[in-house]
Amino acid sequence: MTARRLAATVAAAGALVGTVALPASAADHAPRPHRQNVVISNVHLGSEGRDHRSHRALNQEWVAITNNSRQNVNLSGWTLSDRQGHTYTFRHFRLNGHATVRVHTGVGRDTRADLFQDRHHQIWDRRDTATLRNERGRVVDTNSWNDNRHDPRDDRDHRNDRNDRDHHGGRR
Repeated sequence: MTARRLAATVAAAGALVGTVALPASAADHAPRPHRQNVVISNVHLGSEGRDHRSHRALNQEWVAITNNSRQNVNLSGWTLSDRQGHTYTFRHFRLNGHATVRVHTGVGRDTRADLFQDRHHQIWDRRDTATLRNERGRVVDTNSWNDNRHDPRDDRDHRNDRNDRDHHGGRR
């Protein structure tokens, strides 16, 4: 009888210790604040001069998309759009972990670091909003600017917009 009582006491004590230890270990695995993995990290607006339609000027207008995670992200089907609805759709593109891709307005050859919308007109204005959506159409990130707050053309490395493909776009 003494051995049974001793075993029951040990089992009860073990259950009590397990119950008390559970909240502490659960707290160690509490969810961390959400940090977006893919963001609009930078914007560079093109020139407003006479050559604003040249290939060089159009390719100086870009939006940078950055993957802040270690994991590669498949951007196929994601879109980048402006306030007017000009949209660029990412096709068969995987953004590596801790990598950035620039989406240029003009024409060029796509690489891992640079994608091209193949447009013949600038799309980003002094007052605009860039919106990045995933393949389900859910907003992943947005960025807005206007004349009253800041003119991104004055700061060529200003963080702002997003970009997506639209072959019908023109200067707004």
